[in-house]
Amino acid sequence: MEKGNNEYAIVLEDVHKVFNVYLDKANTMKEKILFLFSRNRKEKREVLKGINLNIKKGESVALIGVNGGGKSTLLKLMTKIIYPNTGKITIDGKLTSLLELGAGFHQDFSGRENIYFNASIFGLTKKEIDERIDSIIEFSELGDYIDNPVRTYSSGMFMRLAFSVAINVNADILLIDEILSVGDQHFQEKCYKKMQELSEEGKTMVFVTHSLETVSKLCDRAIWLHDGLIKMDGKPKEIIAQYIEETK
Repeated sequence: MEKGNNEYAIVLEDVHKVFNVYLDKANTMKEKILFLFSRNRKEKREVLKGINLNIKKGESVALIGVNGGGKSTLLKLMTKIIYPNTGKITIDGKLTSLLELGAGFHQDFSGRENIYFNASIFGLTKKEIDERIDSIIEFSELGDYIDNPVRTYSSGMFMRLAFSVAINVNADILLIDEILSVGDQHFQEKCYKKMQELSEEGKTMVFVTHSLETVSKLCDRAIWLHDGLIKMDGKPKEIIAQYIEETK
């Protein structure tokens, strides 16, 4: 596929992902003895079955579908947290992600220390973080809690801190899993507004959501994943209408 014009932020070519699922889970000592010779039985489960996908720079794309369809796996492949068994993934641009709440946070570090830790992972220098830390803290609305260990944070506080860091690292591509469903209505709306601003700035966004309202509000494209394949790909209004019709 020709990509010399740099039109695309993300390109997936015939991507397959297979996981090993172990069938015998022995918990008690008796079960361990009974399954001594069969405990390693496993089956291969193909989660993605040949995904071909081009996402243009500046697009806001939602991945929708019922649980188990492959949405989160696809997002993790884009971040290179995991890798495909076969196929090719090409990313053009600096990428940041919000996939697992609090992932990458050191539990005994304060919120402030974790800002430096996480932002440095995203490639910012200490000087760059120094210049942005007040904006990050202000957006997070954590106040004095910013100097408390993050192990004392609620899930909503985790999300505020993670989102505040991710949107301040000047990434070209932002990948977000379902975590925006965590937290109060005020902060969710604040996140949506910020994502709209990033989209208007030309950032590429891909996110997994079960909120069809969010898809309508934020996206110019929706991709319906079903049983490891792309079932539909197009304008959100058309995809949502068909999705509701088939899943009601």
